Amino acid sequence: MTDVAISQATRPSKLKAAGQWMQRHGAAIRGIQWVVVALYAFLIIVPACMPLPGDTAHLWNNLTLAAQFVFWGIWWPFVLLSMVMLGRVWCGVLCPEGALAEFASRYGRGRAIPRWMRWGGWPFAAFGITTIYGQMVSVYQYPKAVLLVLGGSTFAAIVIGLLYGREKRVWCKYLCPVNGVFSLLARLAPFHFKVDEDAWRRSYTEGEHGHRVIPINCAPLLPLRSMKGSAACHMCGRCSDHRDAIALTWRVPSTEVVELGAKQASVWDTALILYGLLGIAIGAFHWTASPWFIDAKQFLATWLIDHNIMWPLDTNAPWFLFTHYPEQNDVFSWLDGTMVIGYIVGTGLAYGTALLLLMMGATRMLGRFEMRRMHHFTQSLIPLAGAGVFLGLSATTLSLLRAEHVPLWWASDVRIAILVASNAWSAWLGWLVARRYPVGIFARAAAMVWLFAALAVVDSAWWLMFWGWAAH
Repeated sequence: MTDVAISQATRPSKLKAAGQWMQRHGAAIRGIQWVVVALYAFLIIVPACMPLPGDTAHLWNNLTLAAQFVFWGIWWPFVLLSMVMLGRVWCGVLCPEGALAEFASRYGRGRAIPRWMRWGGWPFAAFGITTIYGQMVSVYQYPKAVLLVLGGSTFAAIVIGLLYGREKRVWCKYLCPVNGVFSLLARLAPFHFKVDEDAWRRSYTEGEHGHRVIPINCAPLLPLRSMKGSAACHMCGRCSDHRDAIALTWRVPSTEVVELGAKQASVWDTALILYGLLGIAIGAFHWTASPWFIDAKQFLATWLIDHNIMWPLDTNAPWFLFTHYPEQNDVFSWLDGTMVIGYIVGTGLAYGTALLLLMMGATRMLGRFEMRRMHHFTQSLIPLAGAGVFLGLSATTLSLLRAEHVPLWWASDVRIAILVASNAWSAWLGWLVARRYPVGIFARAAAMVWLFAALAVVDSAWWLMFWGWAAH
């Protein structure tokens, strides 16, 4: 073999080289994180100290509206999209909470992680509580609510960093409200840091002969040697080329769900998909557009007045409990706030339970019913679940653009395209998962019928929000 051929054979691929570049330029990545921290702090603190925008304010001349558009119109929708396209690069390279949590843990007490924090249900519970509370205080509309919700989360991340771990992201791994969502979406990413176990074993032999191995600080606390998939990996690049065994590598986007899902899927993943992303989140997006919510509230208000029970109609709740901005003519009574909570929880239970029953039926078609098999099959809904949250958040984007008289004739077609693509992706994943189980073609087809029914249930929620209720 010629020298040129040897050079070409040993030259890393562009993707592997990108991972190596991240490893070599860790200091620059940390610098980028601090720039994002500064921008993040500015956007959540300064608008909260300013008067609320008036009727003549615009995105280009009012910081509060600009910050609202950045956070809810651009930032969060496209952070979710980045999980599917790039894995958790946001977490490892840009996230301000992760950077602050890790920085705080460098100088904190370094305590062992307590057992209560390791509870597997925190991703679901934190997502549900944060989503509901955000609606109670109108986090999408008001800067003080943004400071309370996002700033409060960041403060908690710093406190956890000061108490537990040493140069680790304990908050990110266990308590971050969106950790579970990011973990699910990152399973669809087209590349990951892959561990070559044979190369890892060889590195021990080389170590015995004087080859020095530099230890790696994996901030999200992953066992690098046995790391599979990208659900928990923050894609920071620190471990790239470690022991000549870890490299950024392409993969088929279905790999993690289809091949690893049977072992990695859990009851809390299923709860987050069905009752979280396809339940509570839908309720949070629905209630402002739902005529059913208005009808139920009017019915209850009339009943209370008829029975001379007036205190639920009072509007004296503090702004940090329920929305209270009289100068904007936006004030929640105790009835309003309770109705918001009830509507979101009720919608979550209704959609989540309907989908759970359909996924149980689909699983039964694949042979003897097993919970692990159902958890595996439920992961095929991740693309549609992620697309739904993206569409719900982008509704804020469009409402802000509509207020600026930006033409939005294209919005409906884009929404339909996203729903069609995500439905097709979920159906494809479902078929691939079904093929992993030893049943006949007709049994698999029957399972797919149940899955199509589940997809139709989810689609009905977005039809109501974007087309059904809009017609009234």
